[in-house]
Amino acid sequence: MTRYQHLATLLAQRIEQGLYQGGERLPSVRALSQEHGVSISTVQQAYYLLEQQQLIVPYPRSGYFVRTRKASPPIPAMSRPVQRPVEVKKWGAVLELVQARQDPNLISLGSSQPDLTQNTLKPLWKQLQRVGQRQDPSSFMYDQLAGTPLLREQIARLMVDSGCQLSAEDIVVTSGATEALAVAIRAVANPGDIVAVESPVFHGILQILCGLDIKVIEIPTDFTNGISLEALELVLEQWPIKAVLVVPHCNNPLGFIMPPHRKRALMTLAQRYDIAIIEDDVYGELAYEYPRPTTLKSMDIDGRVLLCSSFSKTLAPGLRVGWVVSGRYFDRVMHAKYTNTGTTAICTQLAIAEFIRQGYYQPHVRRMRSLYQRNLETFACWLRYYFPEEICVSRPQGGFVLWVEMPEYMDGVQLREHLRATANIHIAEGSLFSASGKYRHCLRMSCSQPWSNDMEKTIATIGAAIKGMLLTYQKNVPV
Repeated sequence: MTRYQHLATLLAQRIEQGLYQGGERLPSVRALSQEHGVSISTVQQAYYLLEQQQLIVPYPRSGYFVRTRKASPPIPAMSRPVQRPVEVKKWGAVLELVQARQDPNLISLGSSQPDLTQNTLKPLWKQLQRVGQRQDPSSFMYDQLAGTPLLREQIARLMVDSGCQLSAEDIVVTSGATEALAVAIRAVANPGDIVAVESPVFHGILQILCGLDIKVIEIPTDFTNGISLEALELVLEQWPIKAVLVVPHCNNPLGFIMPPHRKRALMTLAQRYDIAIIEDDVYGELAYEYPRPTTLKSMDIDGRVLLCSSFSKTLAPGLRVGWVVSGRYFDRVMHAKYTNTGTTAICTQLAIAEFIRQGYYQPHVRRMRSLYQRNLETFACWLRYYFPEEICVSRPQGGFVLWVEMPEYMDGVQLREHLRATANIHIAEGSLFSASGKYRHCLRMSCSQPWSNDMEKTIATIGAAIKGMLLTYQKNVPV
């Protein structure tokens, strides 16, 4: 974190704590420069960042003042999904979401794609070029089924930060996190079986389960503690659950990090009922606090945890490189991998392995953590300013997505259609994140892109549309 970012964070904390009240004049640039022993330009950069985040307002010849603003929206309450096995649908809406991110005419806030514009990715581009320039025929051959040893060794080293002591032989490289999750699920469940998931849950997970003809049972999930272990235990007593699939770190779409004591309790529960745990850790490296949270896999003493991850959120989704650490299910995962896609492309594996080996990966991830945290803070300020007071908003501990809950009578599908037709804006309605069609009054918003005037206008447009729908509904409700 740079000096101006550190100073901006400190001032933002003082504002949030009420040390500086709404409408109050902030210390002058010169006074802050002397107080903190930094240059005047550093203070000016810090104030500019706070201005972007809608926390302060500059007045010519008067200085900077704390913006008078609404109170922070509350966090949504624990979800209450239908607790019975259901078949997954909603493919049409998911396909529309996938296609929207490729449409240059649309402003897409529904797809959780990382920021690919940062200079810290340049060494990766160079590695990709070098792999091609070598013109080595072996790069075009079939790879080892488990993946290139050079990359598996680097992944094993990265996993040390998550508490895992692994070797290259423990890791199976896949074509992205989607394949990692698919082969993990196939290793522990068959068509017609039941898998328990958090609710709401990433729509991609639901579609994988749908494609494998596996039923889903949604478990209530808290915005702080994660999946309800009490509700999960009741489900395990009633239904023949094969596995529980969780996203415990920087959860997509809720943003929480599951507390360590809850992780240990989940492990104990899985052992008691002898079920597998599929751990989706694709956002784990993007936790805002360092060191990053330890994985469930690091607590695994009997090989029942299948850890899935990828470079799609930390580097780029187009690389299509993920991995599985499969424990006791290694042979099943290898067979599922063989029958799913066979081997993974060698060139991207070699480029990523060299990018990590030369020390570029960790600085890039540190930069992205800081960037995404600032983006989320800015987006949260915009939501507070432009959205109606009736909303609730998640408080992510990592990653780059926000979950917005509107009044229950709001229709997210209708809002999406209205915004697409009138403003070329595409959003992801909450019902995509539920097998039973819940959360129609919610939205998931991607906040990965840097601040800009156009993005602020986009948020203002969405807020105005929500306010308009609320007003229309209130007028039509009989007194």
